[in-house]
Amino acid sequence: MEISREKSVGSFVAENYRAAKVFQKYGIDFCCRGGVSLAEASEQYNINLTKLIEELQATLNKDVIEGPDFRTWQLDKLSDYIVETHHNYIERTVPVIQQYLNKIVDVHGKNHPELNSIKELFITAATNLASHTKKEEMMLFPYIAKLVQIKNSQSNEKIDSGFWSVQNPVKVMMSEHDVEGERFRKIAELSNNYETPADGCRTYQVTFALLEEFEMDLHKHIHLENNILFPAAISLENELKG
Repeated sequence: MEISREKSVGSFVAENYRAAKVFQKYGIDFCCRGGVSLAEASEQYNINLTKLIEELQATLNKDVIEGPDFRTWQLDKLSDYIVETHHNYIERTVPVIQQYLNKIVDVHGKNHPELNSIKELFITAATNLASHTKKEEMMLFPYIAKLVQIKNSQSNEKIDSGFWSVQNPVKVMMSEHDVEGERFRKIAELSNNYETPADGCRTYQVTFALLEEFEMDLHKHIHLENNILFPAAISLENELKG
């Protein structure tokens, strides 16, 4: 498989999510910063480009593609999937992690003051993500569904939205993705990449495992929107506007 050094890391993951494993190995952000080329990423993260390409080739040349090809989905179906899979995951998981964080801060906060910062960062992220997902569900995703409906009906219906162009809310959503991605990078840094210290209890271990899982789900969530849903929605709107 020929791999272009100028292709964006987000595009690799959009085409085959297995590429995410290679980027995650080296800490390369393929969601919020997925627009950088492979060459730029190797330079920014101080990774040998030849080695990176070889690992991608070995990974992407495997016969079985893991998971569905979301690029082929109707955009309204993809929006629904994001809500059902990732938005609902946030809603279900936030209270659980907050409860665990409260426990380990009470027990271990004196010896590990970084836990207080992790707790504050997560609470802020949870609050912001709740607002973020509601904006998508109430404004952006219904408009995208409307675009799909107009496209499928082949009607001459006029495109009408309160935000003039889908690009406007998309820019806001992507900016918010950047903020939360950076917030979780800070959480990972403070937790030493979710490594439980020697004096950490079972609850400590579970809390860090849940935080790491939350971050990984957020990466997938942002990737689906930044690299697949949003560009396709902009393209569809432009097509319908002629």
